[in-house]
Amino acid sequence: MSRFLCILAALLLASYGTAFAVDAPVQIQDQGTNSEALIMFVLFVGITLGITKWAAGRTKTTKDFYTAGGGITAFQNSLAIAGDYMSAASFLGISSLVYVSGYDGLIYSVGFLVGWPVILFLIAERLRNLGRFTFAEVAAYRLSHGPVRTFAAIGSLTVVIFYLIAQMVGAGQLIKLMFDMDYAYAVIMVGVLMIVYVTFGGMVATTWVQIVKACLLLTGATIIAIGVMSEYNFSFEALFAKAVEVHPKHLAIMGPGTLVSNPIEAISLGIGLIFGTAGLPHILMRFFTVPDAKAARKSVFYATGFIGYFYILTFIIGFGAITLVSTNPDYVLKLGDIALKGGNNMAAIHLSHAIGGDLFKGFISAVAFATILAVVSGLALAGASAIAHDLYANVFKKDMASEADEMRVSKYASLGLGITAVVLGIAFEKQNVAYMVGLAFAVAASGNFPVLLMSLFWKGLTTRGAVWGGYVGLGVAVLLTILGPTVWKDTLHMGDPLFPFKNPALFSMPFAFIFGWLMSVTDKSECAELDKAGFESQKVRSETGLGAEAAAVH
Repeated sequence: MSRFLCILAALLLASYGTAFAVDAPVQIQDQGTNSEALIMFVLFVGITLGITKWAAGRTKTTKDFYTAGGGITAFQNSLAIAGDYMSAASFLGISSLVYVSGYDGLIYSVGFLVGWPVILFLIAERLRNLGRFTFAEVAAYRLSHGPVRTFAAIGSLTVVIFYLIAQMVGAGQLIKLMFDMDYAYAVIMVGVLMIVYVTFGGMVATTWVQIVKACLLLTGATIIAIGVMSEYNFSFEALFAKAVEVHPKHLAIMGPGTLVSNPIEAISLGIGLIFGTAGLPHILMRFFTVPDAKAARKSVFYATGFIGYFYILTFIIGFGAITLVSTNPDYVLKLGDIALKGGNNMAAIHLSHAIGGDLFKGFISAVAFATILAVVSGLALAGASAIAHDLYANVFKKDMASEADEMRVSKYASLGLGITAVVLGIAFEKQNVAYMVGLAFAVAASGNFPVLLMSLFWKGLTTRGAVWGGYVGLGVAVLLTILGPTVWKDTLHMGDPLFPFKNPALFSMPFAFIFGWLMSVTDKSECAELDKAGFESQKVRSETGLGAEAAAVH
């Protein structure tokens, strides 16, 4: 293991050095910036590889691999949740949306945050009491395990893949900007690191990478925000006045309509962001890493504070980029236009250079890179658990697979997900990363969340209802996404979209509840009666924790 990590580190250093050396004659003016960023990148990669090596020694069982043995404390888990949730879409994408559209960019910040009370009051405690490794165990607790686990695994993988696309796009654009490295090679490098973290370190490595990343990101974003506000004597009024003056849209950026002008689009986006949070498999998986339901509840409470604080900072960063980046010819393609060198997703990166020069830009670039690596690791682990634990061990092997076999399948699944993420990351290069995550949330809100909610709170749900509702909601969300403007028109170039809205949740989420209800109330089978009969025992365990698996904090 250690020999492999040393070889990988050497290859990464060589790839960075090669990209820098090849492009140096063309980008002479950027050599200082590249050198500072290179040092920060290599330092972070070295630290995380060290964490992975340490974690590999502690990852012996499937419980260690999937949930770190259930021994993460509430505060540690809250930082890991924040690190998992504060993704490249948040740091790069939302600040970019605020930079381009002003006030309207806040719809993503608010939507991402408001989903957490739903998790805190409806799901977190019950999830920890009912499950061990994945949310599929909760959805299938009183239902037929095979069909429900199969759906849950497919739903998880669909969300994971959409989410991975956004992270890989952010990573590719970031490294391309910093080192003039080819976008495809940058995405491949991130994919390789993701595979290493998950395959060798499992949840232990993923958790600590996320904790380190959360601390770095909160620190870096705070410094940027303080730097911006200090330019205007800590007056929001002065900041906004300057932004209105220099932005091409002027006063329009202080009101709604510049990004989401259609009320239906706005409502659909909000529904997807709020309820999609409660259907994200890599977030739900984190509630199984703590010892008990009380710790799960505390984790969400603390994490909400960290996340809320961070989203306030993204708003300041976005407006700071308008005033300090769009007015500087070093960052924009041409003065008077807001289009940035390296793409508008790089607004926060350029702002860090305007605030603190080359060294701080290198630090923030490394933080953004850490952000991406932490999130893709959590996503890959969630996808691997869906394949190995839900499908292989429980559906195909009927709960008869050995731990060694399940661990082996998990590692193969991590490799496959890494390759898939690289391919799709290259294909979706031009998309805004915050928007791509919005689609992942819409799919999670339409498939995973309705099944999870109905299984927890509605006695009448049957296996047939859960499977039908889940597949229909998931299928409609994916279909409308493909037929919508982003994929049909912008990615596939097929002409006018067949579905006019970018965000499908308003239309796809009701399908899941309607079909779940309809197929349950019309199900008169013997299996349906057994499904309903198990609700009371499920309710007792979900609310009291009696019979739930506990773990000691390490």
